[in-house]
Amino acid sequence: MKVLGIESSCDETGVALYDTERGLLGHRVHSQIDLHAAYGGVVPELASRDHIRRLPLLVRETLADAGCALGELDALAYTAGPGLAGALLVGAGMAEALAMALGVPALPVHHLEGHLLSPLLAADPPAFPFVALLVSGGHTQLMRVSGVGEYELLGESLDDAAGEAFDKTAKLLGLGYPGGPQLARLAEQGTTGRFRLPRPMLNSGDLDFSFSGLKTAVLNVVSAPGWHAVDAVDLAADFQQAVVEVLVRKALAALRRTGLRHLVVAGGVGANRQLRAQLDEAARRRGWRVYYPEPELCTDNGAMIAFAGALRLAAGERVAGDGEIRIRPRWPLTELVKPV
Repeated sequence: MKVLGIESSCDETGVALYDTERGLLGHRVHSQIDLHAAYGGVVPELASRDHIRRLPLLVRETLADAGCALGELDALAYTAGPGLAGALLVGAGMAEALAMALGVPALPVHHLEGHLLSPLLAADPPAFPFVALLVSGGHTQLMRVSGVGEYELLGESLDDAAGEAFDKTAKLLGLGYPGGPQLARLAEQGTTGRFRLPRPMLNSGDLDFSFSGLKTAVLNVVSAPGWHAVDAVDLAADFQQAVVEVLVRKALAALRRTGLRHLVVAGGVGANRQLRAQLDEAARRRGWRVYYPEPELCTDNGAMIAFAGALRLAAGERVAGDGEIRIRPRWPLTELVKPV
């Protein structure tokens, strides 16, 4: 079964073709970083218009890369939420239109489920059940994953997610857009231990997160008399270390509480090299194992949407097939159910 996946939830346009027998056949992503850089953040209307411009070409290029004709598709999958409403409508509209024209099903996919399942695309995927640390944009969550659609929320961010804290702190340090990756690169040049930053909720006794106070602590440092921009490199290092320490400690606690030995890390922050290094070392000492998506699949992409759609269709997911465009800009992952 060949499934074409379309991702357009925010500022990346992704298209991919996944074959249930041969794996990922084609994968293209267009980033809108240059488009939004002048504004210091994503402008929803500009994002939607750029998705409209890019999608048709990306679909043609992805199919050409895979050596597949449009008429050979068995299904389409598209990101239905969460995300920017206008951006979601672009991908959903194209997927539903193509599905109607081809007479094949179109499946609305949860963006975070795509991230959650993306490590299963690796050559050595984890087996169910496992604990997942989802660190994608505005979401930081720990989930117990027993199967496709079988998700138990163990803990989540009560305010700023890790990715949001990275981006907001980058702005405080005068870094450009997108701030998170720039802050991580700057942190690699710094030395930790110079600034005493809090580890919010580290000893809360639960698996929830809070990074708003950490961001405020950075604001207090840069607003104090005597602050010099040259100190930003060490402040970035201490900030990153604080976030990573909290994420690692909570993830390990989730493994202990569930009795599971496998951890999946997914989402953009999951590409952070310090986070990976500390998780790998902590897991190695305990005889556990950590799984990650391929680096190019950490950010938003069509491959994870095609894959999640294919898994759901193979598991018997019913598709309305009426051409109605179904998007949910706000869509809690815990509302997903097992395909029936």
